[in-house]
Amino acid sequence: MDTFTGYLRQNGQVGIRNDLLILNLTGLTSKVAERIHQNLNHSKLVSFEYGMGLLNKDKEISQNVFIGLSLNPNVGGVLLVSADQSRTEIVIEQLKKNKKPFRSILLGDVGSDPLEMINTAIKQGAEILKEITEIKKNQFRLEKICLSVECGLSDSTSGLFANPLIGRISDKIISSGGTVIIGETMEWLGVESDLAKRAMSSNVRNQIEKIVLRREKLAIDNGLDLIGINPNPKNIEGGLSTIEEKAIGSSIKAGSSKIEGVLEYGEIPKKSGLWLMDAPSYTPESLTGFASAGSQINLFSTGSGNCYSSDLMPTIRITANPETASRLSHQIDHDCSDLIRDGNFNKAENKLLEDLVSVLNGKLCYGEILGDGSETISRFGEAL
Repeated sequence: MDTFTGYLRQNGQVGIRNDLLILNLTGLTSKVAERIHQNLNHSKLVSFEYGMGLLNKDKEISQNVFIGLSLNPNVGGVLLVSADQSRTEIVIEQLKKNKKPFRSILLGDVGSDPLEMINTAIKQGAEILKEITEIKKNQFRLEKICLSVECGLSDSTSGLFANPLIGRISDKIISSGGTVIIGETMEWLGVESDLAKRAMSSNVRNQIEKIVLRREKLAIDNGLDLIGINPNPKNIEGGLSTIEEKAIGSSIKAGSSKIEGVLEYGEIPKKSGLWLMDAPSYTPESLTGFASAGSQINLFSTGSGNCYSSDLMPTIRITANPETASRLSHQIDHDCSDLIRDGNFNKAENKLLEDLVSVLNGKLCYGEILGDGSETISRFGEAL
């Protein structure tokens, strides 16, 4: 269980899927991109619905996420659809640098005729698909894996069983030379000092404490009472009464390794090891941040059930709640509720690692089978 088969990319990364990504960069072309996607089997669509009025951090991060999603190892090739030439050229520059197959089409290239744009782009996408399906799989060690970890609609079984189990897998990936990313900054509130003690440097330690307090201040300044929002009513019903209590269970997904550094939303880690991503705590935005950072696969624990999946990363949904595992048998990929009865974490770790490697090798998650994956890029301010 220390190896898997994947697709070697020109920049040395390894994908566990070989998707054509249709990346729509502008709101003007969103409907066009949808129709292109409908006519290209085996394609994935990520659409950014906003125009050219983005400013400052909002503009910078969205551009970095476009690049990150394009370079995700699970993406074999990219079809760029856009009405903004400058935005498109920045992505193209990085695609060329990383030698990733791509085509691009601008609304201006076709005289602002969306029908011609659709027709031309379908042909371009078909060419890329033809090219990338010739790529053969090879065997690699777990050091090539970037794992992201998430939890959603948690209950008491999450913090006691599912998340500690994920933490063991995180440690396994890191000890193998791989990378792990954990986000949901607000859900470190109350344990930020414990996380900071694991930092590789004093600078990283200070960053961890600073970003958590900034999120707390953001809530206070906007007059938000976290009770009822985070934890939400479903969390409270499941036995989590405060954000601090939730954070204790949530942060344990990161395992016990030293923390290399803190990432901006969607930022690609500079080296292997454990990284924290300063990002929204809500699942759609959080998972897209991980995909942009280069994560090929996600372990996602839930207490009462959460149906969301990333479209670019296979998302293994895990629960330790036996009622949830039974009720949502076609959503939950891994049932670890045996831990409640026997407490045998060694056995549970082996079972989850086996499932993880199976998905790395091509086994489909329910999110992939049912087509319920999506991507949601965060916004960071007003637009002109």
